[in-house]
Amino acid sequence: MSRTLRVRQSQTVVPFGVGAVFDIQGESFVATGIGDWPPRGRQKLESPRLASRLGVTGFYAAPATANDRFDVPDAPGAPYIRFPSWLFCGSCRRMKRWRIADEKPGQPPRCSSCSPVRTLAPMRFVQICQAGHLSDVDWWFWAHSRRDAGERRRCEERERLRFLVSERASGLEALSVTCTAKGCGASRDLLDVLGTHGMRCSGRNPWQRANERVECPRPVQVVQRTAGNLYYPIVHSALDIPETDAPADQGDETLAARVRAHDLWVSLCRVATTPRAGVFRTMIQEDTGAGDLLLDALIAEETGQSPSPPSPDASSSDAPTGPARPDLSREEWDAFTTPAPPATRDFALRETTLGLADDDGAPWDALGRRLGRTVLADRLREVRALSGFTRVSPEATLVPADTSRRLKWLPAVEVFGEGIFLMLDPAELTAWETDQDVRRRVAGMRGDLERSFQRDRLEALTGPELSPRFVLLHTLAHLLIRQLSFESGYTTASLRERVYARPEQHQYGILVYTAAGDAEGTLGGLVRQGEPPRLAETLLRMTEAAAWCSADPLCAEHTGQGFGNLNRAACHACALLPETSCETGNTLLDRSLVVGGESVPGYLESIVTAARTAAADALEQA
Repeated sequence: MSRTLRVRQSQTVVPFGVGAVFDIQGESFVATGIGDWPPRGRQKLESPRLASRLGVTGFYAAPATANDRFDVPDAPGAPYIRFPSWLFCGSCRRMKRWRIADEKPGQPPRCSSCSPVRTLAPMRFVQICQAGHLSDVDWWFWAHSRRDAGERRRCEERERLRFLVSERASGLEALSVTCTAKGCGASRDLLDVLGTHGMRCSGRNPWQRANERVECPRPVQVVQRTAGNLYYPIVHSALDIPETDAPADQGDETLAARVRAHDLWVSLCRVATTPRAGVFRTMIQEDTGAGDLLLDALIAEETGQSPSPPSPDASSSDAPTGPARPDLSREEWDAFTTPAPPATRDFALRETTLGLADDDGAPWDALGRRLGRTVLADRLREVRALSGFTRVSPEATLVPADTSRRLKWLPAVEVFGEGIFLMLDPAELTAWETDQDVRRRVAGMRGDLERSFQRDRLEALTGPELSPRFVLLHTLAHLLIRQLSFESGYTTASLRERVYARPEQHQYGILVYTAAGDAEGTLGGLVRQGEPPRLAETLLRMTEAAAWCSADPLCAEHTGQGFGNLNRAACHACALLPETSCETGNTLLDRSLVVGGESVPGYLESIVTAARTAAADALEQA
């Protein structure tokens, strides 16, 4: 019977991007490099900011099909090939090295020795190295590895193998690879197959040609083909924001004159490139209503230099030459904080409020003091691009999406959605950040980050130094996503975060959004949750839920948990999300900085206290 195996176009970047191994209906495949993509039918995606950031000429989506799915592997030029090539029959246990010439359109691999015909299954183990190479395990070598070199040379039948199962053992010890060549009979079980065994690296990936092989001295590791360390994709994303020739408020000469006439304007210009500038900027903005874009333009005009230090990537020794790479988070922050941003077909914002009144009383007044502006994004477009991947560990050698290194574009997909942009009160945040207990707690996390192999990747998100506001805003985004999943109908895996928390760029907000791969995106459910009074009620319930974790007091008192001890009071019961929803891979989280703990004040602790007091008073009156 003919069968159809399909992958959605939106999955060609994550999770089934270049270099990924995935199972589908009992068969296993690997996504090939973009050099093997069909030249016709590719869809060009526009994202100039992201292209400049990555130093490429542009992005292309995989060729679309009638139903937004790709046939695997039968369609002409389909970017997937069968891997591993070693298969076995579940009936006769014979192993077969499957080749491209053996493929038959619409049919799975079949065992030619069995009647009735049986479908072949892929071997579950493969080998990888830190240079990013992937290949089949040399099962002939494994079966003969207990014999000396002379005995191995006498066996010339390299593909007469069987994958046997013993009834007298269990686990991997019950599995063995046996050579059935005449007069040989070499065999070895799989008890210690995982790990390094002196096998040689193939020097290439399965889709690469023989002439692309390189000499690789790295030791290989045998892992399961679905192991977590087999594939670490490097994905970059950017929102599609309107491009303007000049900031919207820059042309307002009256506002510019008010800024220049402010008492703190001269002081701000003197300390524009230091951390002290944040206080002066906040006070000037509160008094004049000027935006970040206007202040930056006026400071640059006055001092002749940028008010913010260059992006960390600009000094990277391996950064590609060419035009300066823009800071994506800064431009997005400016777009969300501009009083009247221009609307486009793919970017539509509207400002709203929490709907709180001055006489609402506790805990609503405490909530109003701690939070700032709220912006609803009715329409968002995001471009996600895959620059490459690593194997064995995230810090291993990067393998580019184009393994031939001839192409100047990257594979990408565009997704559409909606979101809620939430800002904190800058004055309250600055006062909270100066607390010594807060700084001491974050200093411990900063030390763990310095020792982590993920330091370079995470510093690209946090800025040159991990700040209290980043941990606070990042944790707040996680807690809000978890609460919205209960109230909006979206799963946590359907929601994503973007954290804007660079102190040197005066950022103090988060974006929680959902993005879908189809052209329609989502239908307004998340934005509706951001309208008054729903968002205020959601935030209050979020804060009350975060004050208690089912793993407390162990979770709340933890001095280091999670990957690399980069989390404090954050576990799967209270703060963690699916990794596709988190920018940092579920690291740099601390619930205590949000709701408070025994040794540190929380930014929203006053809300928790007020809510508990109000509840106690209501019980007494009842």
